[in-house]
Amino acid sequence: MIKDIATPARTKEILNKFGFSFKKSLGQNFLIDTNVLRNIVDAANISESTGVIEVGPGIGALTEQLAKRAKKVVSFEIDQRLLPVLDETLAPYDNVSIIHSDVLKADIHQTIKEQFKDTSDIMVVANLPYYVTTPILMKLLEEHLPIRGIVVMIQAEVADRIAAKPGTKEYGALSIAAQYFAEAERVLTVPATVFVPQPRVDSAVLRLTVRDEPAVSVSDESYFFQVFHASFANRRKTILNNLVHNLGPKERKTDIEEALHEAGIDPKRRGETLSPEEFAILSEALLKRFPRT
Repeated sequence: MIKDIATPARTKEILNKFGFSFKKSLGQNFLIDTNVLRNIVDAANISESTGVIEVGPGIGALTEQLAKRAKKVVSFEIDQRLLPVLDETLAPYDNVSIIHSDVLKADIHQTIKEQFKDTSDIMVVANLPYYVTTPILMKLLEEHLPIRGIVVMIQAEVADRIAAKPGTKEYGALSIAAQYFAEAERVLTVPATVFVPQPRVDSAVLRLTVRDEPAVSVSDESYFFQVFHASFANRRKTILNNLVHNLGPKERKTDIEEALHEAGIDPKRRGETLSPEEFAILSEALLKRFPRT
């Protein structure tokens, strides 16, 4: 019988055998609790017809649990030192491929074409390094990949920000950006004690279910993003002041005020009180006055 990778004893044995030392710069924290890993796989609703993309397999703890249920698992690993480790730990599973690459530089559309030719149900499941959580999630969402969703272990505070609703202190540009592409929900809180080494903060499992259509309809997606990012530049400022100082050199204060009134938004409101729908209406009103060239 194959021993699970994600136990304290087996993890220690593997790390010692390969003389592996953790790199802080890569945000390496390995899970040592099989129950948590199974809960992550459950949250992703993985079946034998599912193809899975994983980011940062580490020594293969989550990869192993995914391989037991999925049709195929393709994992991106940036750390070359882990390749021989994964060769050994994942040897029992013939449905796993490891790609030695930085996922932020990878052509994931091409990977899907090559690796999942006869698979229509594709999920991203990962224990993400804290320091690159947002860039990775936004790349996965912005590239409009043919995936059903994303289930990731991330810093609890970031999970709260992504899933936040308007009017809460956690709500901000990241909430709108992620929720524009997907429905977001926090499904599990994970204590620091189930990692080696232990991070200084608690983690959470976030589930993003990709929408068939974006949450709101806009004629210029990049400008919509520009508008709400500018609106949160300084949370203590009103939306009018933030837009005047951060939207762009052409956008004059009187025109911005007019656009806010047209959109039915009080210029004294703060960005965190506006819903994605209000930002969509506002970006269209601004576009009328400042058309893109």
